[in-house]
Amino acid sequence: MLVNRQELSAGTTLLASTGTASLTGWDIAFLATTAWASYMTNSPTLIVMIGLPARGKTYMSKKLTRYLNWIGVPTKVFNLGVYRREAVKSYKSYDFFRHDNKEAMEIRKRCALVALEDVKSYLLVECGQIAVFDATNTTRERRDLILNFAKENAFKVFFVESVCDDPEVIAANILEVKVSSPDYPERHRENVMEDFLKRIECYKVTYQPLDPDAYDKDLSFIKVINVGQRFLVNRVQDYIQSKIVYYLMNIHVQPRTIYLCRHGESEHNLLGRIGGDSGLSPRGKQFSQALKKFIEEQEIVDLKVWTSQLKRTIQTAECLGVLYEQWKILNEIDAGVCEEMTYAEIEAKYPEEFAMRDQEKYLYRYPGGESYQDLVQRLEPVIMELERQGNVLVISHQAVMRCLLAYFLDKSADELPYLRCPLHTIFKLTPVAYGCKVETITMDVEAVDTHRDKPSLNSVSFAAPLWLHLFQNKSQTLLNPCQSCLVPFSEQKDSLQKEPPKAEFILRSICAFQPGGILFCREQNGQILGMRF
Repeated sequence: MLVNRQELSAGTTLLASTGTASLTGWDIAFLATTAWASYMTNSPTLIVMIGLPARGKTYMSKKLTRYLNWIGVPTKVFNLGVYRREAVKSYKSYDFFRHDNKEAMEIRKRCALVALEDVKSYLLVECGQIAVFDATNTTRERRDLILNFAKENAFKVFFVESVCDDPEVIAANILEVKVSSPDYPERHRENVMEDFLKRIECYKVTYQPLDPDAYDKDLSFIKVINVGQRFLVNRVQDYIQSKIVYYLMNIHVQPRTIYLCRHGESEHNLLGRIGGDSGLSPRGKQFSQALKKFIEEQEIVDLKVWTSQLKRTIQTAECLGVLYEQWKILNEIDAGVCEEMTYAEIEAKYPEEFAMRDQEKYLYRYPGGESYQDLVQRLEPVIMELERQGNVLVISHQAVMRCLLAYFLDKSADELPYLRCPLHTIFKLTPVAYGCKVETITMDVEAVDTHRDKPSLNSVSFAAPLWLHLFQNKSQTLLNPCQSCLVPFSEQKDSLQKEPPKAEFILRSICAFQPGGILFCREQNGQILGMRF
């Protein structure tokens, strides 16, 4: 689904999409996530990385993008090196980066302009909220070009400069990341190191760091000095920039391992009941002993253990014989009125709720309970603290573990609720240069399978008005409070009960948010079909 911001007018948002799905929960889910992102940032933001090569810019870009997408802000990285390698198929040597190589300088500038056009398309057409421009951007001339581009398109700009003069950190970064770069296929490490150090010297000749006292005093930026030893923050403009600053001040590059597992099998697991606060089953107690043996064999230095405040995680941790911390925000997703029920009981007693959850599991909120989106918001402090820590074992619950795994493995909101997190299985996460290495260790203790696969499109019931449920639980309207209020969904509830038509071919759909209501239109089989409510 595409959103063209250039078509925005006062009080109206126009959405155009292509596809073959009928107007159901998936369309509304997109509107919901887009509306949620708008609460974080009131205008598109361009994050501009600055720094010499091998200063961790791409590392920060990728981590920041993963975090922002996880909290629901559509974000994408635009790495200038990718554009340069596309334009120049074979890299020869550091000579390409000499400031007096006019031909190469022209190629690099053209690549930057192409990348910025893609940034523009992403932010104005593809519904992106934040674009990360990952390049050296070491001269004022280049940064002024970017600022003018942003001003023309009404983008906010936030600079992130990475400054590092620690030779050990620089050398480690070159060896870990640059040796395997597409620029150096089948080259010896010694040759790569020599060429890359000369490339850095080429950039140093023209490098102009941000000047917080004069030339750049009015810009919004953060300087990250020596991989987080010190920070300099200047003129943060809004909420999302403050979140970016806080996140960057929490991450580190020290080696560590994060272990994630669920509690041992519980009595409620055996009965197929969700939620509640039951204790461990006999097999769950066996798992806690197996977990203790596993942790001892790992010989982990300074391991911290975190649990929720529910009985089953505490009982699992008690067998470890080490200190552990209880976090209420690690408690399982709140199922509201469905707590301690089986799925069969929910389907029988609340058939509409059961159907709506299958339509869009990430956004669906149990009556009186939580959605996965709510859970992600609740778990954000845990992510921040995990980024600050060394070795940690987190003993939690299925939904909680899915949210944490989705962050570390960069999974989308659509994938998150269906990540497989079996009982009696340990996930060993090791952060690496541009991602996270994951190993799964299954303990030799049987347990019930609590996983429910994602239902196929054909098996999902559309009788329930998902869009009504989504927005009435959060607020009475889709628009921000500062905008014109819409007619609450409940006024025309009956009109939403009908099953949407199953289209053979749908060319595009349009959703217009207007002061008088919401208009959905589909161009289907050559006809324009519409519904206003």
